[in-house]
Amino acid sequence: MDAWGKDQEVGDHVLMLADGNATFSDAIGLSFDGSGFGMGKRAQRYSMIVNDGVVDVLNVEEAGEFKVSSADHMLGQL
Repeated sequence: MDAWGKDQEVGDHVLMLADGNATFSDAIGLSFDGSGFGMGKRAQRYSMIVNDGVVDVLNVEEAGEFKVSSADHMLGQL
């Protein structure tokens, strides 16, 4: 995440976080078991805008989609 943030030059504007064990996604009910595909526990595809620890916007993708978690969609919600 750090390397990706540096490559994209996000600086202090975006906090880049990973959820490798899906612990956070589990806690908010947005994980799934991908063991049948050799992937183990994974996060569903979602995006959120969080301000001062409060989720202002939560976008959850439909299975197989990449629309509401895209950067363009997110930027349009700011």
